[in-house]
Amino acid sequence: MKLFKKIMAVSLAAALSVTCLAGCSSGQQSGGDEVEAAKEIRYLNFKPEIADVYQEIAEKYEAETGVKVIVETAANNTYEQTLTAKMGTSEAPTIFQINGPRGYANWADYCADLTDTELYQHLTDKSLAVTVDGKAYGIPYVVEGYGIIYNQAIMDKYFALEGKATSYTSVDEINNFAKLKEVVEDMQKNKDALGIDGVFANTSLKPGEDWRWQTHLANLPVYYEFKNNNVDLTSDQTKTLNFQYAENFKNIFDLYLNNSTIEASKLGTKTVADSMSEFALEKCAMVQNGNWAWSQVADVKGNKVQAENVKYLPIYTGVEGEESQGLCVGTENFFCINSQASEAEQKAAEDFIYWLYSSETGKDYVTNKLGFIAPFDTFEEDEKPTDPLAKEVLNWMSKDGVTSVPWNFTLFPSQTFKDNFGAALLQYAQGTKTFDEVKEQVISDWASESAAAE
Repeated sequence: MKLFKKIMAVSLAAALSVTCLAGCSSGQQSGGDEVEAAKEIRYLNFKPEIADVYQEIAEKYEAETGVKVIVETAANNTYEQTLTAKMGTSEAPTIFQINGPRGYANWADYCADLTDTELYQHLTDKSLAVTVDGKAYGIPYVVEGYGIIYNQAIMDKYFALEGKATSYTSVDEINNFAKLKEVVEDMQKNKDALGIDGVFANTSLKPGEDWRWQTHLANLPVYYEFKNNNVDLTSDQTKTLNFQYAENFKNIFDLYLNNSTIEASKLGTKTVADSMSEFALEKCAMVQNGNWAWSQVADVKGNKVQAENVKYLPIYTGVEGEESQGLCVGTENFFCINSQASEAEQKAAEDFIYWLYSSETGKDYVTNKLGFIAPFDTFEEDEKPTDPLAKEVLNWMSKDGVTSVPWNFTLFPSQTFKDNFGAALLQYAQGTKTFDEVKEQVISDWASESAAAE
């Protein structure tokens, strides 16, 4: 069914001045025919912890527009089952969620084309959307990002050293792995002068604490393999991984291991909290993690790091063209509109999600009550999150000529695959497994776990 198109507003300000977005007596199809507007839509929420906030939002929206939004919430870990149960009934959601390309593959018959919607037009980085053949079917409504967090004060201290071996004077000059490696290794040699135990916080490899490597770091070689081989992320092509960029993974992983606060052989007992504490206490200059980690820095007793000194670098691995690479930015939360709903309901759904991310009322809920980093240019500076890592994610997303790395780890075949990968990395760090053996295991486990998931 062709997606109902919204009449474009002359400007965002003009659009926001109209409170009756979906509650007017009639709507207009793309062909110009008037139809009666829907007065009720349904939204199936993914997160139980914010169900009450969505209920408040629905009440505010109905008060402003007259359109009722029925919010239903799936219990923890039951979203797919709940969506399956409801989709073929009279209570099918008008708005639902998918977790990325694999989720789209499951629900393609129900995902309307959102390319012409107002919300998509305001998406800051359109590469984050779930797209097929140039058309958007899933719009990310909250994003998170991760990369290499660094302490600007320590970096500035390094750049001011008279005896440093590099010619760099600013972090802004570091835009690929070769430059990062040069700076990091020289900083490690000058760690006493810098007052640190090592450049990087410990590479936590305790089982259950290794997700930064077997998932987040592993995302980069998977992303580049699929991207550079034009793999359709919604197809069975993703069930095979050649680990083509294994050497690039090894590049950065070795840099972490060899320029750290502790010896690689001792990493089997270290946790993420240990790493973040080292960064907070300025025992190191860098640590790989996401914007969610700010509290793990700020809340450490004796924290020395000032918020204004907390910055991000992309995770460079030596891939050709990485000078234009940004942070790893993504989500497992994408809005979809039910293509089997009536055109009037689809339009009402479009209007609701646009109102949520463009009106003063909606944006206040998004930022201050839902706590989202919203990837849309409808938010002014004073309407965005204020913690330094969230601000850095938004800053990197808005850089000209920089492309964020999407979260392709949503395509990883299973938790078993990730756990096995983490265990192999610990063995590599301890010297009991070669990296070639790690590579062979990754390729084999990806194939066997993909087959088991069928």
